[in-house]
Amino acid sequence: MFLQKLSLTNFKNYEQLDLVLSDKINCFTGNNGVGKTNLLDAIHYLAFCKSFFNPSDTQNIRHDQDYFAIHGSFMRSGNNPDLVQCIQKRNQRKRFLLNKKEYERLAEHIGNFPLVMISPYDRDLINEGSEVRRKYIDSVISQFDRFYLDDLIHYNKSLHQRNALLKSFADHHFFDESQLNIWDGQMARLGQQLFEKRSRFLDDFIPIFQHYYTYISGAGEEVGISYDSQLCQTGMEQLLKACIAQDRAAQYSTTGIHKDDLDFTLGGFQVKKFGSQGQQKSFVVAIKLAQFDYTRNIKGYKPILLLDDVFDKLDDLRVKQLMSLVSRHNFGQVFITDTSGDRLRTIFSSMDIDFKFFTIPLQA
Repeated sequence: MFLQKLSLTNFKNYEQLDLVLSDKINCFTGNNGVGKTNLLDAIHYLAFCKSFFNPSDTQNIRHDQDYFAIHGSFMRSGNNPDLVQCIQKRNQRKRFLLNKKEYERLAEHIGNFPLVMISPYDRDLINEGSEVRRKYIDSVISQFDRFYLDDLIHYNKSLHQRNALLKSFADHHFFDESQLNIWDGQMARLGQQLFEKRSRFLDDFIPIFQHYYTYISGAGEEVGISYDSQLCQTGMEQLLKACIAQDRAAQYSTTGIHKDDLDFTLGGFQVKKFGSQGQQKSFVVAIKLAQFDYTRNIKGYKPILLLDDVFDKLDDLRVKQLMSLVSRHNFGQVFITDTSGDRLRTIFSSMDIDFKFFTIPLQA
């Protein structure tokens, strides 16, 4: 699978742009602030129906314009391309179409065009709170398991209703456990299913991650990821019942799979506290490459790989290892941004692979 053509209208800093792309390596070079990353974000939209960077769709509309449109032509199998369109008008809902047929639910599109993005913001996986790491796991599994995504959506709706009920009980100085049991039952069933799928995913994912970290770092550093969930000790139903008094006092649900987290370690110590900048960067790059491998094995074809400013915080050895890796045949289409066109040309000129350069802003 690869993206054959990309067309943007009024997206961020682009008034109009049409690109014909290589099915292997595509390099976007130029100074900081010219819009290289915006091109990767447009491709991310086509896969996930949303921006990687900005949760507000309307803020991605070019200044003083009424809408943005992103069009992508994908080749998956056979000779007929798949046309994906994203259209966002101000004060209207986002429209997403596949071959000119609009989706009723955006969730139906997730996973059709798998994609992995590596960005400087990935260090948030290490440095930010547990919500970032949960969202990451959920986004990966949702690309190949639509039932997981549906269960997650319904779990979050039940969680919202349960929290609203706990708040209402506190406001009205009243408590009826039977009303709470309605949402407990749904959360217990869905939460247990989500926990089991997260556990199975991590069992398969962690060895792949460890393999890639060793390759990129060129060192024998021992790295690990462990799943921190309250459900490792007890079932979801028992957990909710045991914490009713605690939940009433807090006025929200204090336990459940919405509290899950991942522990990242290097040599048995927390990467966040003891890892260097280069080690942390290698850690998250290895996570994303493991995601690529895992998704490819499940889907049966290669996801698109986006590499945004990956050279920052990596020494020359790690850069060489990473570029050598993505140029191999087990990777498919790759998009890379960098301020130095000479650096990328030097790297890929020595490799037997098709590559294409775009200098941003594009030259007439």
